[in-house]
Parts: sequence; C-alpha cells; structure tokens
Amino acid sequence: MSGTFGASPYSVEYLVIAGGGGAGKFYAAGGGAGGYRTNAGTSGGGASAEDSLRLTPGVYSLIVGAGGAGATTATSGVNGSNSVFASVTSVGGGGGGGNNGSAPPFAGGSGGGRSGTGSGGAGTASQGFAGGNASGTQGAGGGGAGEAGSTDGLGHGGDGVSSSITGSAVTRGGGGAGWGSGASGVAGDGGGGANGVAGTVNTGGGGGADVIGGNSGSGGSGVVILSLPTQATATFSAGVTQSSVVVGVNRVYTVTATSTDSETVTFA
Repeated sequence: MSGTFGASPYSVEYLVIAGGGGAGKFYAAGGGAGGYRTNAGTSGGGASAEDSLRLTPGVYSLIVGAGGAGATTATSGVNGSNSVFASVTSVGGGGGGGNNGSAPPFAGGSGGGRSGTGSGGAGTASQGFAGGNASGTQGAGGGGAGEAGSTDGLGHGGDGVSSSITGSAVTRGGGGAGWGSGASGVAGDGGGGANGVAGTVNTGGGGGADVIGGNSGSGGSGVVILSLPTQATATFSAGVTQSSVVVGVNRVYTVTATSTDSETVTFA
C-alpha cells in the first residue's frame, strides 16, 4: 500500500461504529447499537455528517470495538466496546435491561431497551438513540443509530443508518429485539439481533433478548471504514484485520478486527 498522498495534510473520510450492547435476560430488552460516527453521510442520533478530517503524516490509533455479552442469568446485558480512529471515538452500545425490570438498561452509543416499567438507556448525542421504554412484563427494543428502540412497535429494535462509503448502500447500527408478555420482538434494520440472536458482526448491531428460558444475544462487533485517494500510503499494524477495494478515485479500507487496543494505521 505505497504511493504518495498528495500535499499534507491528508483528507480522510471515515465511518466508525462501536460494538453493540448485549441483551438482557428474563422478560428482557434488546441491546443498543454501537455509536455511529461518519463524515461521509448521515451520522447516528439524527446528526448530519461530521466535519472533514485532514491529517498530517503520522501514526494514528485504530480500534474496532467488540460486542457486549448477552446476559446468561436474569440480569442486564453488557455494554459494547468503543471503536476509535485517530480523534474519533464511537461509544459502545448499551446493554439491555432484564429480570422483568429489576436489572436496568445501560446508556451507550445507542441505549439498551428497558424491561419491566421505565425508560430505556440514553443514547450518546450525534451517535445513536435511546433504548425503548416499557411497562408491565415487557421488554423493549434496543436503540438504533437511526431511531429509538420500540419506535416501530413494542419490542422492535431501532433501525440503523445507511452509508455508501464502500460504494454500495449498507445499513448498520440496528438495535436488538426485546421480549415480553409472550410477544416476540423484531430486530432493528442494520444488524440488530432477533430474539436470542447476536447482532451481526461488523455492524455494531445490538443483541436480541431471550425467549423465556433461552439464550440472550450478544452485540455485534463494530467496524472502521476509511476512504482515501488511491495515491495514499496507509500501513496497518500487525494486529489489524482489513481489506481494501478501489471505489472511483479512492481506495476504501474496511477494518473488521483489531487484536489489541494499541493497533495503529500509519499515513506517510
């Protein structure tokens, strides 16, 4: 991956999605999607594209956040992990509530849904929406990057946001399905997990809440996507899993995993 990048500082388009939150267990709620930040289209939480990013040659942090674990006992799911590129940090999705309300949901990039009675976990401004609210023996959907949990009905995960940074429109950042009162939930568009199913890998989707006696889904891992001119030099550290493709005049790098929290990309 060698060549010249043109005059410094270098222009970089990015999409940074954190890991999704795990779902709760027992009359439980779905996990929230990982935070969704981009300067190449609509960001999460109803925000517009972020400012352009121009970077001088150097070494920059690169982390793809893991999804949070789904609950294995009657408790809340675990928050997803943050994803990072340079100065951009997306916040892990919030774990969904469980145990019919006694285990609360958590705030995150998008918030985990509520079980029992009360409000869902808060989302992070310009990254995602809150988890759904609930009452009685209900489990709400987890928040998505594009809408709050249960917007489309009780137990529905919030939908994600579409991006064409890779050259094709792909929706990511969906919230996980909730469960309660004998009613199955619905996964949010963009990788949210259906009941008992994990969020889709590399979408930051929230995990789906268990059907009573079953398993709760974990959150899907996040992703970092970078779009650079084809003349660019981008060198990744050994623990980075990535692929690239030319889209028009740019080369698009899709980073699907980092083995440690100290991985990097070097622009030269």
